[in-house]
Amino acid sequence: MDTEPDSPVTEAELHAWMDGELPEERRGEVERHLAGNPDLARRFDRYRAQRAMLKNTFGPLIDRPLPAALVPPYARATGRPAVRPRRWLPALAAAAVLLVFIAGGAGGWWLRGWSGGAGGGGAAFVADAVAAHRVFAVEVRHPVEVGADQEAHLVGWLSKRLGKPLRAPRLAATGYDLVGGRLLSDARGPAAQLMYQDAAGRRITLYIRPASDAPDTSFRFAQDGNVQAFYWRDNGLAWAVTGDLDRVTLSAIAEEVYGALNS
Repeated sequence: MDTEPDSPVTEAELHAWMDGELPEERRGEVERHLAGNPDLARRFDRYRAQRAMLKNTFGPLIDRPLPAALVPPYARATGRPAVRPRRWLPALAAAAVLLVFIAGGAGGWWLRGWSGGAGGGGAAFVADAVAAHRVFAVEVRHPVEVGADQEAHLVGWLSKRLGKPLRAPRLAATGYDLVGGRLLSDARGPAAQLMYQDAAGRRITLYIRPASDAPDTSFRFAQDGNVQAFYWRDNGLAWAVTGDLDRVTLSAIAEEVYGALNS
């Protein structure tokens, strides 16, 4: 690894910094780089939050004896206690996440945690977001109630009904422009949908609902057939970015939405 003071900060160095493994002489340069790049700093804040979530989830399991079926034959023969070495934590966490993906991703929902969710259930929230996307994204004549030409009225109206200040993020950098939006309702009360469209006619939607004020800005991912969503909670609102797009593209759009809302 290049450790010259004036060398560019690399992705590897950023991860080493987050893991506490970066050489001391590079730490100041990396921290100055993050301070000058707020979007990058927010991304690594989310990484840290995700790692903390994994640690909280799997940490209590580390010192428990392995199930008998997983004890190596030599350990059973010698009678040595089969305790998980602490260094297995990252592998166990990664394996668990991969197992959830394989089990759920092929045909139905694949969800990553969020037990607190938007008012008590991330799964219900993102299911509502996907259902609303499927209903309205295909509409030709009436995709929205209020068009983008009345954006100020739309945002003011939805903000009043949700009881939280709302913004319609600018997504032109990703190729999507605001079409408009509508007021919706679900089992927990009022919700809002903003719709965006690109030059090819592809549509994405933002589904927004009031949530608890506790921030949970790490992204979660869900998939139902061909529709995928990234969702999170911030500033008293739960957000879901939903579309029939590949995961990498939708992730970049979700990052753009988050950045626009927090700029």
